[in-house]
Amino acid sequence: MKLLIDNALSPQIASALRENGYDAIHVRDINLHAAPDEEVFAEAERDERVIVSADTDFGALLALRGSVSPSFILFRKTTGVRPSVIGSQLLELLHRYKQEIEAGCILTVTNDLVRIRLLPIL
Repeated sequence: MKLLIDNALSPQIASALRENGYDAIHVRDINLHAAPDEEVFAEAERDERVIVSADTDFGALLALRGSVSPSFILFRKTTGVRPSVIGSQLLELLHRYKQEIEAGCILTVTNDLVRIRLLPIL
């Protein structure tokens, strides 16, 4: 599974994923750290990468396009949460929800809740 970590989250998360065998890049790695969301979305779609972010705009882009990919993992309420905690949580989610993510979904994560919405959003 390939992942693209958005600027709303730390590059340390991409590093932690790579250390655990995932093909993960941060938008900074590919000079998209100042790019508009549409450009980041297009890159993820082209390279078949799951978008991981704390920015809700990617969900709106998926809904507007009626797309079935890329999957999107949204971390909500991340203020003050260490990147290592988010990274650990993400590793667990990637394992637990592998089928749903590969099929196409929006996975929303808060402190005490995980919600899955399969794509496309109609």
